[in-house]
Amino acid sequence: MRLTRRRLLGSAAALGVAALGRKTAVAVGAACALTPPPEARAAGAGAAYDLVIRNARAMDPATGADEAGVAVAVRGARIAAITRAPVRGRWEIDAGGRVVAPGFIDILSYDPNAYGVWYKLADGVTTNLAMHGASAEMGAWYRAYERARPPVHFGGAFYYGAARARLGIGRYAPARAEHIARLSEQAARAVREGALGISMSPEYVPGTSTAEIEAMMRVAAAHRVLFSVHVRYSDMEPPGTNLDALREVLGAARRTGAAVHINHIHSTGGTFSMAASLRLLDEARAEGVDVTACVYPYAFWATYLSSARFDPGWQRRFRIDYGDLQLAGSTERLTPTSFARYRREGKVAVAYAIPEDDLVAALRSPLVMIGSDAILEPGNNNHPRAAGTFARTLRVYVRERQVLGLMEALAKMTIMPARRLEACAAALRRKGRLQVGADADLVVFDPATVADHATVERPNQFSTGIDYVLVGGRVVKDPRGLRRDTRAGRPVRAGPG
Repeated sequence: MRLTRRRLLGSAAALGVAALGRKTAVAVGAACALTPPPEARAAGAGAAYDLVIRNARAMDPATGADEAGVAVAVRGARIAAITRAPVRGRWEIDAGGRVVAPGFIDILSYDPNAYGVWYKLADGVTTNLAMHGASAEMGAWYRAYERARPPVHFGGAFYYGAARARLGIGRYAPARAEHIARLSEQAARAVREGALGISMSPEYVPGTSTAEIEAMMRVAAAHRVLFSVHVRYSDMEPPGTNLDALREVLGAARRTGAAVHINHIHSTGGTFSMAASLRLLDEARAEGVDVTACVYPYAFWATYLSSARFDPGWQRRFRIDYGDLQLAGSTERLTPTSFARYRREGKVAVAYAIPEDDLVAALRSPLVMIGSDAILEPGNNNHPRAAGTFARTLRVYVRERQVLGLMEALAKMTIMPARRLEACAAALRRKGRLQVGADADLVVFDPATVADHATVERPNQFSTGIDYVLVGGRVVKDPRGLRRDTRAGRPVRAGPG
């Protein structure tokens, strides 16, 4: 394993590179070296491309193309060639037969904060989309993250819950007509400022009315952005079941024409009812409703104990008890006493409450893609999905359990989220594809060794086996670790560009 650059590169320490640990070096071996070829040592003389990845297994989920022994050549921020012909670059990566694929697009994340974003990047994510709600003020949000210069591309959705709270509406109270009118104006402004969608979470704000949902869908439909929703119910205990929640949202979509995305359907809208829930989505699609969903590859969920999800009756609804809850970032299982204390403190707890069969059924659905629903915050009181979602999908559900084929899994991480949003964001028409002219957001990984290491007890563990990550044609992760001084991320906004 070697990284050289004509004395210009210097040491890993000089670059601020953070080592990912010994496991990375063992897994990678010596095959993935980034070097200038001999002909390029003198100021890149004669090199046709900026960077060439040689000996690649090039996989394009957009077309199904899977070709070994090719070179992927990059010029600037775009893929310039995919060829068997000899090509030279100022820099070269010998992929050693590893897969080269489009960088992963996390369609259900949160703000790309300066701590958690590096765990995303090590997990192969090149585009982080805060579609579970970014901000009520999207213009300010985009400006703030442009100044912060994340290492990954970033975008997000209008955060309806935050906007609603700013108007002083309690979470158990419905919005009045005048509130809905103001919120509709705010949502429309957010989209004009670049928001990729509108995010609502009726389960967390139980007072949210169907009229509010329909009003936000009308804004989304008018501006051709995505309506991203954490639906009202997460169980099958009447009154109010998963199927009722899905029917509410799908009915509003039929009336408004909005494109709808069901967030983490295996933990909200499909738990204990997945077969019937997926049938509802399939039937709606057959009628012309534009609906998709996502999952994260874990059979347990997590959220704030102070949320409405843990209102009285949660044990019956979720078919669990205190001992099935674990304080995220620790080994501690909860008791009635610790539950009450951590609920007052607003801590995040993991709930072992998702049947594995529900997750597998969702993964196999052609309407379902991968979304993490998390990003790590300092303190690590979070679900391991914040750091390991994409590598875990490849390790557990492709390699070990063979629930998905490799190309099928890659599609759920790349082209499916790109296509879901490209109608409103032209930038995504160049992402999620391994094709000439596409953005050079790339991952180089070994399907035989890629692995997640984040756990409930220690969610701040980097994934391994993803040897290189390129964002906009620039190497942001290599076998030595993360290049923390390389900030190639760009905003992904609704509109042309």
